[in-house]
Amino acid sequence: MTHPAPTGDRTPDRGDAHPDALTQRVVAVVVTYNRETLLQQCLDGLAAQERRPDAVVVIDNSSTDASGAVAEAHPLAADVVHLRRNVGGAGGFAAGIARALVRHEADWIWVMDDDTVPRPEALSGLLRALEASPVRLSVLSSRAVWTDGRDHPMNTQRTRLGASAQEKRDAARAGGRPIRTASYVSALLNGQDVRRLGLPYADYFIWSDDFEHTGRLLRHGRGLQVPASVVEHRTVAFGNAQSGPGARFFYDVRNRLWALLRTSSFSPLEKLVHGGATGLGWLRLLLRHRGGLFAVGLRGLLAALRRGPRPSAAVLAADGEAAGDIRAIERVAGR
Repeated sequence: MTHPAPTGDRTPDRGDAHPDALTQRVVAVVVTYNRETLLQQCLDGLAAQERRPDAVVVIDNSSTDASGAVAEAHPLAADVVHLRRNVGGAGGFAAGIARALVRHEADWIWVMDDDTVPRPEALSGLLRALEASPVRLSVLSSRAVWTDGRDHPMNTQRTRLGASAQEKRDAARAGGRPIRTASYVSALLNGQDVRRLGLPYADYFIWSDDFEHTGRLLRHGRGLQVPASVVEHRTVAFGNAQSGPGARFFYDVRNRLWALLRTSSFSPLEKLVHGGATGLGWLRLLLRHRGGLFAVGLRGLLAALRRGPRPSAAVLAADGEAAGDIRAIERVAGR
């Protein structure tokens, strides 16, 4: 099934494309796994927002610590979903975004990991940019900083390649810059577009699920990085995902190849550009680790060539309610 893409055309007789931005329903989705202290800080940050989300969904990825209990006890009164098994960040976001749409009727979904702590103006900054935008937006992304205030290299979004002067002016009018993909460390997703184009692939487990999903939403939509919206990404160390991936390098290779070879989220030119940059990055990583990651990367390559990602509802089959929410969204999207 195909769906017409939203255009970036200006809205006639109106200075912005989202006149109801400040009153639309925003549902925050947090995915957690064994980070009870950081989850508490994340939820405290949500509670301290100048403009609170209208609802909060917490997906507890079968944690073995007190993360689920922390979410249940928090004064935010979040809708806490305890999954039967750990399906990774990708599975958690697929379940959480679907729940936000199906059970909380979200207009916008604000997604973040459990080690993301939004500053008080984070959501209001995104909504002010949305309100000021002269064009329809599909994804807005916050500025992510580390604990010392430096921009976090794991969540740096490049300005959209080939963005026209008009696109840049439109973005600047809203207080941001145009982007092509966004990190799930604080991204605001247009609920209409998720219903039309579908959810992230749960089978990615970790890494590149946000790259592929926001790439899908932004193939024909507009995205904005908003410096006025700031969150802290409280990772243990300052660095990107390739600083020391270890066994997780499997997911880096498999998932990036899945995104570039098995989806239509990127144009042929974009696939070539991203593929070339990714390949060079992997080569540098392998040389830096003196080949110690070669076998892990080879397994990822073979896995990507063997098959594509399974349907997300199948990945969440052990959790019937979550799988049902996912099927409801994916059915509408024709996926």
